[in-house]
Amino acid sequence: MLAKVFSCTTVGLDPYIIEVEVDVSGGLPNLEIVGLPDTTVKESKERVRTALKNAGFEVPPRKIIVNLAPADIRKEGPGFDLAIAVGILAATEQVKSDFLENHVLVGELSLDGSIRPVPGILPMALFLAEKNSKALVVAVDNSGEAALTPVNAYGFCNLSQVKEFLEKPELFTPVEKISLTEFLNQEQPGEADLAEVKGQAMVKRALEVAAAGGHNILLVGTPGSGKSMLARCLPSILPPLTAEEALDVSKIYSIAGLLSKDTPLVTRRPFRAPHHTSSPASLIGGGQIPRPGEVSLATHGVLFMDELPEYRRDVLEALRQPIEDKVVTISRVSAALTYPARFQLAAAANPCYCGFYGDPLKECTCTPHQINKYRNKISGPLLDRIDIHVDVPRVTFQDLDNKKEEESSQVVRARVIQAREKQLARFAGSSIKCNAQMGGKEVRKYCTLQGEAKDLLKMAFNSLGLSARAHDRILKIARTIADLGGSEEITTAHLAEAIQYRSFDRKPV
Repeated sequence: MLAKVFSCTTVGLDPYIIEVEVDVSGGLPNLEIVGLPDTTVKESKERVRTALKNAGFEVPPRKIIVNLAPADIRKEGPGFDLAIAVGILAATEQVKSDFLENHVLVGELSLDGSIRPVPGILPMALFLAEKNSKALVVAVDNSGEAALTPVNAYGFCNLSQVKEFLEKPELFTPVEKISLTEFLNQEQPGEADLAEVKGQAMVKRALEVAAAGGHNILLVGTPGSGKSMLARCLPSILPPLTAEEALDVSKIYSIAGLLSKDTPLVTRRPFRAPHHTSSPASLIGGGQIPRPGEVSLATHGVLFMDELPEYRRDVLEALRQPIEDKVVTISRVSAALTYPARFQLAAAANPCYCGFYGDPLKECTCTPHQINKYRNKISGPLLDRIDIHVDVPRVTFQDLDNKKEEESSQVVRARVIQAREKQLARFAGSSIKCNAQMGGKEVRKYCTLQGEAKDLLKMAFNSLGLSARAHDRILKIARTIADLGGSEEITTAHLAEAIQYRSFDRKPV
């Protein structure tokens, strides 16, 4: 007998409905799966057979063929176990098949017949809600992700519950929906706060400018000056995630298997800090069927790269395209997939090998050749893509002993949100959300200079040997500084501050 069951899978961020056809016929006892399955799917033969037996169902000693259609899509992961098992039960008339066509079944089976959660349920549920009228049947631990979407979803613990549901669906109710707004408004765990950082007023100002305009930032300073702590404060002054952004990030985390049943939605901006020994594949994404890397996991958040010159050269150069295009395309023999990479880069570096070049108290032991060699580990094209370069000076005893209360991240965030609102109004109707995303056309339209300001930029361009990209970056930063000050015009003061945030351009050794 032939039975048809529907399942779902994702290729990259794109979900696809998979039709699971099960045919039980005479012949030598055998269970065969066809339709371009990977090793994990092929191994489901033994999982499904044992799960059915231990759950009290019969696996007939007959020839069973399972076809996963369409056959031109690579099938990976254990998420087809539940659909295959139900297909066998329907083909052997152990479960009624009247309502099978109305449901999509996704889940991994344990050997005792219980259903385990699988990655990627959130994008699948969103896809079914938009494109399909079918209900979604998943593991109970995946039901939280499905509850965030309009799709009718049901969560079950084992095969016996699924059988009962398919025979009498009117006795069951879908999982209760979760309000995205309420979920986002829940109290968040504490983040690093600028109030905890003593001194460093100029660096805090640079972080505020970076947050207000979405600019990439590089912090350069001696060991112990607070670079890492300052960078970790950046998410606390960024605007809160919108519902749309939270879903975008959560879909990536769902596919990567990083969502738990207790937190089915990413509710605050990601902060990813890969180690400097990371490979290009871990940073950009990779695998036989490419999975999202750190640049994608940091979407709508911050990618922090501490000790930037210590990363391998190929890793750093791999960042150039995602920083510019905000997407990353990974090509393999089996697939070419595109993931979002709309992150804000925050990097930290020492000024030289010993770390004390330019320090007023400790003498640098590096030669000029060593200093240049260390700095040249960060290529010019990559530096051009980092809008703000700021020096982080040594913290003095007076700063540490100062009892004055520092400005909190909450106060700074209010100014950042106000500046972002100006930018959203300015770019209404376009895909641009902040000043850092402006192209050449927008820079010429919204970053015009007059009189002394134009003369100042001309002098800086010639004396610092700026590239065309650095020229535009300075104008974007100046536009952000003007927005923070509530000014429609970019003045000489705004431009002068913007030029000060290009320390690598003005400090040859």
